[in-house]
Amino acid sequence: MSAAAERLMNIRERITAAARDAGREPSSVRLIAVSKTFDAPHVLPVIEAGQRLFGENRVQEARAKWPPLKERFPDLELHLVGSLQSNKAKEAVQLFDAIHSIDRPKIARAVADEMAKQGRRLKLFMQVNTGEEPQKAGVMPREAAALIRHCREELKLDIAGLMCIPPADEEPAIHFAFLAKLASEFGLKELSMGMSADFETAISFGATYVRVGSAIFGAR
Repeated sequence: MSAAAERLMNIRERITAAARDAGREPSSVRLIAVSKTFDAPHVLPVIEAGQRLFGENRVQEARAKWPPLKERFPDLELHLVGSLQSNKAKEAVQLFDAIHSIDRPKIARAVADEMAKQGRRLKLFMQVNTGEEPQKAGVMPREAAALIRHCREELKLDIAGLMCIPPADEEPAIHFAFLAKLASEFGLKELSMGMSADFETAISFGATYVRVGSAIFGAR
């Protein structure tokens, strides 16, 4: 077994333990193995170890890496977990099964238009900039309700849940709790939160998707 496959097993065990500690079914938490910057030969052992849900940050990288892998393993599921530019919406809708980074009306409109053209329905998350960091993507919390309404009422988009990336220098639990509260207010069931360093904390606050990269694939 490869080192990455062994690390995958360890992460799965930790997810199971964290879910049980939180009084949750382990199956209520899905693991996204974030494979950005790792090429197909590094990803293959993780696929062969049974992982089927992967995340990428950039459309261009995904386009080069994933079509042959998805042809070989048709049950793979690919999520875009990085920010999306509107001029990449067509390719994103072609390549991915879910997008975690809807954060402004222009992106929402581009994705809605492409899903209609291509006859595809992706799972969509709205990214919230819970730390209100100017350099980071995500809708500001005070604008989140308006964006949800725009997606639902004008674009007829089904937003499944919310996503966040807490500030690196702040306690992530505060941000996970805040995102969970927002999701509850909006009637959303899915929460994409928690990465390699804090996914267990995220699970305790209700994460349904955790995005783990370096703890599986190693340092980038």
